[in-house]
Amino acid sequence: MSAPYEKVDAVELVKKDPKVGDDVKKSLGKPCAAEEYPVEVTYAALTHAEDPDVVVNVMTCADSVGIGSYVYRKKGGTYENVFADEQPSVYAGVNKGELEVSKQTYNTGDKVCCASGEDVMTYRWTGGRFVEYARYHTDYSNNGGTETATPEPAPED
Repeated sequence: MSAPYEKVDAVELVKKDPKVGDDVKKSLGKPCAAEEYPVEVTYAALTHAEDPDVVVNVMTCADSVGIGSYVYRKKGGTYENVFADEQPSVYAGVNKGELEVSKQTYNTGDKVCCASGEDVMTYRWTGGRFVEYARYHTDYSNNGGTETATPEPAPED
């Protein structure tokens, strides 16, 4: 990062962004509690710009499920949306200078608290945009609470 980060008003940035969906903007209509909005902001060098990029995650107030993840790049004194994902439950972070987006996956009947797995996609800034270059999936174990395993006896010689 060549320049120190300049704190931005992430709530206003997202609310004024024409690329952001109405449901996400509506969720930012008022704070959850005590003037706290359900946003998380990370400043990082992802796009090789002079100024740090701004990663914004918007969550629900009730259960902190990610409903929108965005990356903003400073260009000409304003911030431009260069990445958006509004498929719940989404969360964007930075890993070794790259954008990493994770999403919980659910099987039929799963509760919001209890996802069946997770998809993680890693993006690199290439040719003026983010390009996915890696993806992996993790299945969470749903085994191990209702039945006991009985070891088979060792074979006799």
